[in-house]
Amino acid sequence: MAQLALRPGDDAIDCTFGAGGYSRAMLAAIAPDGKVLALDHDPAVRAASVDDRLLFVHGSFKDITAIAGTYGFHAPRAIVADLGFSSLQLGDSNRGFSFQHDGPLDMRFDPTSAHLTAAELLATLPTNELERIIREYGEERHARAIANAIGAQRKRHPLTTTGALADLIAQTLPRRGRIHPATRTFQALRIAVNDELGVLRSAIPQMLNLVVPGGCVAIVSFHSLEDRIVKQEFRAVVARGWGERITKKPIVPSAEELAANPRSRSAKLRVVQRYP
Repeated sequence: MAQLALRPGDDAIDCTFGAGGYSRAMLAAIAPDGKVLALDHDPAVRAASVDDRLLFVHGSFKDITAIAGTYGFHAPRAIVADLGFSSLQLGDSNRGFSFQHDGPLDMRFDPTSAHLTAAELLATLPTNELERIIREYGEERHARAIANAIGAQRKRHPLTTTGALADLIAQTLPRRGRIHPATRTFQALRIAVNDELGVLRSAIPQMLNLVVPGGCVAIVSFHSLEDRIVKQEFRAVVARGWGERITKKPIVPSAEELAANPRSRSAKLRVVQRYP
């Protein structure tokens, strides 16, 4: 909020509503008559009774230009996107994001979408394509061993649950340290299922075009693949004379925040401001 420097009467867009923390903070800053357009592509997210100045839309920020135009948000002072998935999604075993509790291998942010589920990807993709996804999106150096194990297992029985996949990977790789050996593969599959990097590459230029002169675009990322895209896109527009980076280096959580919210440990905030 300190980086955005919102003023009373400004309009803003929250690209990833989640539990509404960003939207509430921005509504307070732009009171009494500033408005927030909030998006979330998860149909389970609800924004009832937050504030009558909040307009909530079920949709993806890859369509931010069209959505903002439809609802009259032509001059937002700030656009914010938090690329992490929410604790609500993580804790729902039916969504398949976590192997802490067994559930179906879905992993779609929007279960009503036509995207293939993680189980369907595991059942249909060639092992060399699975290897590429796990290596590139999970930055997993044992990608070949995992892909081969998946290929052998699905000949015997399809992998349809988070527990089955996690157990297979744990049997394939030795465990070193505190991180479960399936962690990187689950990240890779989630990114592939939702085309997260493609959506981000499409959305950032739209955000930069949409924000008004003097306004800011702020993005919180949680792994190096996302952060690299954000950094490259921000650097490119600065080089073209569009504006300046408010954060020369990303802002990371303080020790106090880490103690209160351990899941923030990987977060990196980057902010760019359009020249007035």
